Amino acid sequence: MPEKITVETFKSYLKPRERDWHKGLSGHVLVVGGDYGFFGAPRMAAEAALRVGAGLVSVATRPDNALTLNIGCPEIMCHGIEAADELAKLVEKADVIVLGPGLGQTAWAKALWSYVFATDKPLLVDADGLNILAQEKKQRANWVLTPHPGEAARLLGVTAAAIQQDRLAAAQQICERYDGVCVLKGAGSLITMVDRVPAICEEGNPGMASAGLGDVLSGVIGGLMAQRIPLDIAAKLGVCLHAAAGDMAAKEGERGLLATDLMPYLHRLCN
Repeated sequence: MPEKITVETFKSYLKPRERDWHKGLSGHVLVVGGDYGFFGAPRMAAEAALRVGAGLVSVATRPDNALTLNIGCPEIMCHGIEAADELAKLVEKADVIVLGPGLGQTAWAKALWSYVFATDKPLLVDADGLNILAQEKKQRANWVLTPHPGEAARLLGVTAAAIQQDRLAAAQQICERYDGVCVLKGAGSLITMVDRVPAICEEGNPGMASAGLGDVLSGVIGGLMAQRIPLDIAAKLGVCLHAAAGDMAAKEGERGLLATDLMPYLHRLCN
């Protein structure tokens, strides 16, 4: 049976910082995504990474998106990318890469995906990053995969209904096939890793079945990874913070809950 986890389980990873702390100690997250018309996804992931304590966050996206993506959150550093090799300097500076929010599946997206995969940086892969992975069938130890049931179905070549019939088995199969850590999102999000006891977070609410909540989770986990928290712990703590923030935001009503409503609660919970 999966271990039940909450934010309290990982309280030791949220202890106050030393007074001489600086942003370099908090890590640098690079978010790669945002094809035409989809810049909101990397924008939310980037802010979420900052809200959980990452020191620096950059976004590599389409040049048109880079002009306006950080309106409302100027702390995000935006970079327009036309060709994959333009990622070189950004990847070099990054401690963690969040790959997939709003990425799409065009030739541009696949070129960026391949470039990032070829690096040795720890990765968080979500959204179209997972859909491209389902076509590539790659393995890697230092990544966290965060599929919802539909993406999990594509990763395993089955239906979403089959995933939901035995969610724990599905999450474990994804780890066996792709390695790393799997976060199978949904009511009772599951976190699995080969040869580790699986974990389940039973917090969260139906109001979180809304556009952008997965992008926020990607940023949360990526931001924790950047702070040198082990991959499996970052995934578990990230899921719990995300769910708890969603429950706090939902006190004003589940219906109409927006992904960005979680931001101030993420900040509060991390402190």
